Amino acid sequence: MKNKKVLFLTQAAMIAALYVVLTLTANLFGLASGVIQIRLSEMLAVLPVFTPAAVPGLFIGCLLSNLLTGCCILDIVMGSLATLLGAFGAWLLRGWKWASPVPTIVANAIIVPWVLTSPYGYGLTDAWWYLVATVGAGEIISCGILGTALLFALQKYGRRIFA
Repeated sequence: MKNKKVLFLTQAAMIAALYVVLTLTANLFGLASGVIQIRLSEMLAVLPVFTPAAVPGLFIGCLLSNLLTGCCILDIVMGSLATLLGAFGAWLLRGWKWASPVPTIVANAIIVPWVLTSPYGYGLTDAWWYLVATVGAGEIISCGILGTALLFALQKYGRRIFA
């Protein structure tokens, strides 16, 4: 029983660390923040299909990434909660692997524009629907396309890697 807990914590920590590294890498190129966010780390949103440890791992990774990239407090909290909701949704959809990116795309497309337009967030004056479209487009690229590619890549060995 103790080994399962250690494995769970280790997998969650590794996923969180990978999320942070990928976000910081994307941030170097100016892709991780702003209206159109193409976080390479969001492709990891499919990992709950393989292990429940990905749910807290993605949440902690997003929380740390938002702290390290200088996001406002509302973005740190709500952006991380959006990732948590998406990861939990992906875990719930693990029986339908190909639908696993959808909860993350939807959660971020709804919550992040609210943070961007909130006076307690970034106070952007753009139309909310425009931001839904642009944030959603970034999520479709990073989570939908890159995440599905990762899902294909892990299809054969994912169960062994996350045993």
